[in-house]
Amino acid sequence: MRKPRIAVHKFSSCDGCQLGILNLEDELLDLVGAVEIAYFLEATSKIQPGPYDVSLVEGSVSTPHELKRIKDIRKESGMLITIGTCATAGGIQALRNFTEPGQLAESVYDHPDYLDYLDLATPVSQHVKVDLEIWGCPVNKYQLLEAIIALLQQRKPNLPSHSVCLDCKRNSTVCVMVARGIPCVGPVTRTGCGALCPANGRGCYGCFGPAPQADLDAMIPLLNAVEEYPGQTVHLLRNFAGYAPDFRKAVDVMLEESSKK
Repeated sequence: MRKPRIAVHKFSSCDGCQLGILNLEDELLDLVGAVEIAYFLEATSKIQPGPYDVSLVEGSVSTPHELKRIKDIRKESGMLITIGTCATAGGIQALRNFTEPGQLAESVYDHPDYLDYLDLATPVSQHVKVDLEIWGCPVNKYQLLEAIIALLQQRKPNLPSHSVCLDCKRNSTVCVMVARGIPCVGPVTRTGCGALCPANGRGCYGCFGPAPQADLDAMIPLLNAVEEYPGQTVHLLRNFAGYAPDFRKAVDVMLEESSKK
């Protein structure tokens, strides 16, 4: 039987999620025996034209060129999977969505007129149909491997959706928010990192985006009560996954209520 043809594409990002694929090491050797990696510039300069059975897309859509390119990729892909928080929620690039990008360009670049960018840095799903989203900054390489294995086995991927808070319980990690009063968004953040930050005495930054059915209405007053400086809760939610709809709406409500006081 013909091996499924896979393409890995980069948009505005740091390449960390693509490196996660390469860091599979031993698993990658088995993987290349089961699929044909037809396009993956991070790994090889050899390019095979589409169509592709699966396209993995890292990064946000931040430029007019990327907007056109993601539509072309969608047309030549049987399945399109976004990997990482940049692709699923805009990522770090989307921080500029909360300010004026023109002012940022003038502050950073000597010749901002050379730049060609969109007003907003956005997730891939805002422009084309996405078949599966795998969150994370960077993406959990084993979740990505599970998605590819599920494709080969023609089944639905078994990806966890509980919160980071549950990981702390399972790992017997003392809650940094309860024990030390450190702000932590773990209770409303999707699992995937293994609760890395709380295990090292820091609060969760929300790298994997909002957990499904996260109760932000209940979480925000708790965060406000332990803020280390005014507005810290807004900064925490407007971080790696700040443009994710649940986090974005929660902050909008907070700012609106604050403006009425």
